[in-house]
Amino acid sequence: MSAGAALAAPDGVYITVAPPVLHGPGSGKRCPQCGGRGRHLCVPRAERAVQVFEQCLVHTKGVYARAPFILAQWQRDIIIPVFGWVEWSDQWRQFVRVFRLLWLEVARKNGKSELCAGIALILLCADGEEGAEVYGAAKDIPQARKVFDVAARMVELSAPLRKRLRVYKQSKRIVFERTGSFYEAVPADAAGNLGHNVHGAVVDEVLTQPNGDLWDALKQGMGTRVQPLMVGATTAGNDPVGFASQEHAISVRVAADATLDPRRFVYIRGMPRDADWRDEKNWPLANPALGDFLSLDTLRDEAREAALSLRKQNAFRQFRGNQWVQQVSRWIDLHQWDAGGGILHEEDLYGRTCNAGLDLSHTTDLTALAYLFTPEDKETGVYQLVLRHFIPEARRKSLAERTSGQSEEWERAGYLTVTDGDVLDYAAIRVALRRDTAPGRWQVRELGYDPYNATEFVEQRLGGEDGFHVVPVRQGYLTLSPPSKELERLIIAERIQHGGNPVLRWMIDNVVARTDPAGNIKPDKTRSGDAIDGVVATINALERAMRQPPRRRSAYETRGLTVA
Repeated sequence: MSAGAALAAPDGVYITVAPPVLHGPGSGKRCPQCGGRGRHLCVPRAERAVQVFEQCLVHTKGVYARAPFILAQWQRDIIIPVFGWVEWSDQWRQFVRVFRLLWLEVARKNGKSELCAGIALILLCADGEEGAEVYGAAKDIPQARKVFDVAARMVELSAPLRKRLRVYKQSKRIVFERTGSFYEAVPADAAGNLGHNVHGAVVDEVLTQPNGDLWDALKQGMGTRVQPLMVGATTAGNDPVGFASQEHAISVRVAADATLDPRRFVYIRGMPRDADWRDEKNWPLANPALGDFLSLDTLRDEAREAALSLRKQNAFRQFRGNQWVQQVSRWIDLHQWDAGGGILHEEDLYGRTCNAGLDLSHTTDLTALAYLFTPEDKETGVYQLVLRHFIPEARRKSLAERTSGQSEEWERAGYLTVTDGDVLDYAAIRVALRRDTAPGRWQVRELGYDPYNATEFVEQRLGGEDGFHVVPVRQGYLTLSPPSKELERLIIAERIQHGGNPVLRWMIDNVVARTDPAGNIKPDKTRSGDAIDGVVATINALERAMRQPPRRRSAYETRGLTVA
């Protein structure tokens, strides 16, 4: 393999093997430490960085806590070239580091924070730099402190470091008084206030950066330093157009051709896009620490859970497989949905009490009304689900085209109601509700609805004139995540009996889920393949059902009797 190429075997792994050999001014100078000429790997420099790790630094967590930080081979593959490759600088009249940027990308829990903390401490007190300013940066202070806290703990546990460094936890600083140097944790919003004399920077979890402002501020602050170093550490993200994704793409190109940016060292470990994420043989591609301090059993447990949920599968691929995924992903496995459908006869539900959900979409497209019947035992019982769907005549042809003609069959079979005119006739919804809740049929305990553009019709007509107990269901993560996760759980457990409603099935295949950084989920209308109104109406009904205690059926209900 030629110098400057990437180690991409197996696919998904990208490592800069060596910077391109350039013969320019100073190529005749000899390195005072190893005697090498021009751009070369200075073994004494590389060995010194390794010795700092293994003789001065210790691990801080788990079974390896307080043990010397003996670099694993994959970590040596980073430290040796980053600190060892040097070249002559005419400006500074000395040999300086070649690499100014380390892009480090591996799956979570592989020791990125510990490695980054060690690098920060080398830059602070073992790099021969007077007045070094080293910044540990992230989206916010809690994230920035993850690496800082590890570095602080390393200082506390290391006798050589305790003699040289002072840790100020409240101000988030580690100070090397002899050289006037410091390491400080800063958040992204501090970009405009950073000094302009940066010797080192560690940007942790680059995927959380909203833009490149902090990144650029740090890089621009390195202009007056002899051999500054910036570290961008991250796990794969889920925003294909975000800042981290752009830097990832650049790094992949540079790993393949180092002449594009000879100052950037790339170390990326991830499973290829087409790799089977369930195959344990692929997991080490993204997890170099697997079998060392990263538990294989933990990944096996998570993989088993991911096999039951597309949402968890997406998270496993991103965080354990280090694959760049979409922020949204298809949410519900259609095979799982079909498996629990069963046979549903509406007349068997007569006399039952239910909660309803309404997704009153734009008047020119589909609207859905859901009835959800809760079992006596919410923990093990089966829920029954009945849907009504409505569309205006003007959108009939468009829907037929979008469904390859299926909607015409839905209409003939009674699953879809078409109303006259260019916009949806809300009267059809009222007619359906009155018919479904006529004496001897169903009783609606509460009707949950999306209040956006629906308050007047729902509150005044359904609530005021028709007498239904209507409750607004806000469509944010806080409100929708619990019922969304509960719906997913019920589907996996085959505890949603829906009778194979074809309109709802089409929507189930359309729906994708959006996940926020806290792990909350909700259906995403804007990024779903097509209409998902029936799914949203079901979640609105389930949200109301989850807030109510189970109601035991009376003898009249269980025996099919009615009160005179």
